[in-house]
Amino acid sequence: MRVDLFDFDLPPDRIALRPARPRDSAKLLLVEESCISDRQVLDLPKLLRPGDVLVFNDTKVIPAQLEGRRGQARVGITLHKREGPRSWWAFVRNARRLRIGDRIEFEGDVSASAVERADDGSFLIQLHGDEPAEVLIERAGRMPLPPYIASRRPTDEADRQDYQTVFAREEGAVAAPTAALHFTQRLLDTLDAHGIGRETLTLHVGAGTFLPVKVEETGDHRMHSEWGRIDPETADRLNRTRSAGGRLIAVGTTSLRLLESAADEEGGIHAFEGDTDIFITPGYRFRAVDGLMTNFHLPRSTLFMLVSALMGLDVMKSAYAHAIEEGYRFYSYGDSSLLLPERGR
Repeated sequence: MRVDLFDFDLPPDRIALRPARPRDSAKLLLVEESCISDRQVLDLPKLLRPGDVLVFNDTKVIPAQLEGRRGQARVGITLHKREGPRSWWAFVRNARRLRIGDRIEFEGDVSASAVERADDGSFLIQLHGDEPAEVLIERAGRMPLPPYIASRRPTDEADRQDYQTVFAREEGAVAAPTAALHFTQRLLDTLDAHGIGRETLTLHVGAGTFLPVKVEETGDHRMHSEWGRIDPETADRLNRTRSAGGRLIAVGTTSLRLLESAADEEGGIHAFEGDTDIFITPGYRFRAVDGLMTNFHLPRSTLFMLVSALMGLDVMKSAYAHAIEEGYRFYSYGDSSLLLPERGR
């Protein structure tokens, strides 16, 4: 499909620079096929059925944005995928100043070397020293806010909490699974009272999620891979939910992509551990999920293509036009949507 089919105009003032407070007070756009209605995240328990299960991503964002020097040259590093105990693939700003073997000095007495360069221009960065890599990154880095926020304001201490979900446990993401940023203990308690279950999986979101689609046809786009895991016990519980007639509602596109990566042709979910580069566009047959809670995505992005595959391109264009008209806040710190397609279940 042509990438320009997924374009739309978004006024800059619709981009949220801070989250709603409290988190669960954000707006929620309910989309059921061609029916669109305005709700609030706190309404979620009333919009789901007893026996449904929400599937969350428990990845934890690391301070993956590092500013350093190679000699006198400034070099910006954004870690995006772990390769080993002390090595990460990273996107590099001012990459023309960096050569294989160069040493980079960061804040906090942290240093690293560039050991390899990939075809896409990213570098494999090896951290120096005896301390665990997690300690070094925490000392030298800052939270990797998406470029559409970071270009408009500096990262600050509030982001260390705002850009983590209440489920954050497994360190390794360089971008938050932002749909889950709306959840609070108050909302979770209400979901429990309504008989709506929850499960967690892990997908370490990479910075590649923000890369623009530069090709003209979707079939020519190459996705960056991300590491994920679903343990056997979780897979078994998810399958039992569907067998009992409950729906699996992915909270965030990261949860959805991992569930679909782990599903067989009949919709059975299997234990999974490894990389996935699944790219979902209209025409894809969904196997594992029955709905999706997600924030509002960028024009021409792979994530807008994904929601269009789930609900239909015309439906999602109408939904986004409604959201813009009604003042919904977009992107990572913005409002949310609940997408419930009819799947004959």
